[in-house]
Amino acid sequence: MTDGVPDTLRDLPAWTPGPVELADLELILAGAYRPLTGFLGSFDAAMVIAGGRLADGTPWPVPVTLSVPKELTEHGRIVLQDPEGVPVALLDVTEAWQDPTGRGWRLAGPLEALRAPAHGAFHALRRRPDELDPVGGPLPAEAPEGGRPPAPPANRLAVATREPLHRKQLGQLRQVAERLGAEVLVLPLLGGEHDDSLVRALLGVRRELPDGARIVPVPLPEREGVEPERDLLLRARVAAAYGATHLLADAEVDGAAVPIVVPEPWAYDADVEVWRPVARIEPDHVQAELTAERLGELLDAGEPVPDWFTPPAVAAELAIARPPKVRRGITVFFTGLSGSGKSTVARGLADALVERGGRTVTLLDGDVVRTMLSSGLTFSRADRDLNIRRIGFVAAEITRHGGTAICAPIAPYAATRAEVRRMVSAVGDFILVHVATPLEECERRDRKGLYAKARAGLIPEFTGISDPYEEPDDADLVLDTSKMAPDEAVGLVLDLLVDGGWVRSA
Repeated sequence: MTDGVPDTLRDLPAWTPGPVELADLELILAGAYRPLTGFLGSFDAAMVIAGGRLADGTPWPVPVTLSVPKELTEHGRIVLQDPEGVPVALLDVTEAWQDPTGRGWRLAGPLEALRAPAHGAFHALRRRPDELDPVGGPLPAEAPEGGRPPAPPANRLAVATREPLHRKQLGQLRQVAERLGAEVLVLPLLGGEHDDSLVRALLGVRRELPDGARIVPVPLPEREGVEPERDLLLRARVAAAYGATHLLADAEVDGAAVPIVVPEPWAYDADVEVWRPVARIEPDHVQAELTAERLGELLDAGEPVPDWFTPPAVAAELAIARPPKVRRGITVFFTGLSGSGKSTVARGLADALVERGGRTVTLLDGDVVRTMLSSGLTFSRADRDLNIRRIGFVAAEITRHGGTAICAPIAPYAATRAEVRRMVSAVGDFILVHVATPLEECERRDRKGLYAKARAGLIPEFTGISDPYEEPDDADLVLDTSKMAPDEAVGLVLDLLVDGGWVRSA
């Protein structure tokens, strides 16, 4: 045995689950999803979706399933690995089933841990539920001088959050913990692009939490299409596994694994400059709360977040997670038919941004990418999609680090463009420019002779002739280079970037 994997398992097929499934895998193995011991089968999943219960009647809020390629459904055992290819668990397949929508295949069955997951930042802070002391913790070895030892807390109040705790939430948390006689457990829910900032923001306010509060990161990303009530039920399940007796939340929901406590309304008292319950504030002294929209505007503009709203440590992390637009990474993605002029406009935009300064610019032109990044790919639909995904991956990495990626592929398919938008939007901003020059004009230009070859049947699956171009309905800007000079088109894109705050006016 090496690397924690028995030699008898080394010939088994391996699969890397997606981010949500990988988080589910970790929580199942840690015991945080009890009573689940593996991924659900078709009947259990259908029962959960329909009524929030497993087939045996146990309440469970969301389907916990594993998606795989069809070829893996032929195997009885699968090694599941992390994104670095390290084996984490063995799945003993009890059922292979197709999603009712027909969009994919699933495998069900119990899991056997091969090693503890070790991927992700702040891993040293993570704990299995059985690694936490029971509620109240161990009693002190000796009584304090002149008295009896204090009684341990009777309850454990959990906060399961994907957002930092501002001054209002910190005050509410202290009030509820004191009322319940509870120790506090903060569960940062990981799974977003800015997990590191979230955990640092919570660590930064540790001194403002009640004494003895614990911060334990938990991999629990948001699930697409899951309503807030079921997400809250899942949070309560995980909190209960970690020994919580209560969960602090903004809303109540029936059937939670532990009682949900909704704090009384708090506001900022402008007269004495403190946050406290609204009932204790004179109505004309209540200061309007900073809305999420206004907070976003402040961060976009690079303006300071007021101290009365959040501690400085949290404000600093907010600025890291959402830097000002003029310093934020951005991808400008041009799409259009061959010969539409998108490469010319993209090059002109890159030159204009370099001349203005203040931004690092990388041009990912379709032809250059084909030569350097996607050499060997054909022009089949599958390979064209792969080419666009590669461009999207590189653009997302440039954007992640604050750069400007300018892309100019044909990108004919809406689904693949949407996938690139999601990749980039997770780390920065995405602008889609549709260069909607008519096919007739593109074919008239035909400087490469491609349209002529396509009309002659020499090039199969040629976009606009023998293969469709799906016009975007989500473009931020539409250009027709048959009606304007290249400099005018570049100017329109620049105007969009200036008006949106990404580029300073000249």
